[in-house]
Formats: sequence, structure tokens, C-alpha cells
Amino acid sequence: MKILRSRLYGLEQAKRMAEIDALKGERQEISFGSQIRSYVLYPYQMVKDVRTGIETGDVNGVLDGDLDDFVVGYHRWRVSGGQAAAVGLEEE
Repeated sequence: MKILRSRLYGLEQAKRMAEIDALKGERQEISFGSQIRSYVLYPYQMVKDVRTGIETGDVNGVLDGDLDDFVVGYHRWRVSGGQAAAVGLEEE
């Protein structure tokens, strides 16, 4: 009976882990070059979101929390299927 109970418990754990993995989605390796956004503070100032193509020279604003352009750019990128970089908001 203990063996049956432990096997059923193992199956339930596997189902739960599969559900959790499906919710989390695909994982990327955390390594150099896999960053989504880069901050350059010297010799010039720029923040660039590689995924969406959004760039801004207002580094202090971004570091203070002004992320509206990046949030809108991310949503445009997601709606387009994440295929190509979105057009910068400063061109609108």
C-alpha cells in the first residue's frame, strides 16, 4: 500500500510541475549578451531596449521610473508576436 501511495504521490507531483512549467514558459540562460535593456551612462547617456528597439537619452528619467515608453513598446512587441522590433515612440 505504501508503494502505491508513493507512486501516486510521484505522479501528482509530476503533474503539478508540468503545470507550473507551462505557466512559466520558456526559460533563457542568464548570461552575458542576453540582457533585454542596456544602460549606457558614460561617455554618452542612452537606454536601449534591445527587444523592442526603443531608445532614449533621458537616462535619469528612466532610472527615476519613467518607463512609459518602454511599457508601450513592450506591449506593441507582444501584440506583433515578438517578431520584429517596434518602431520608436519618438517618431510618432
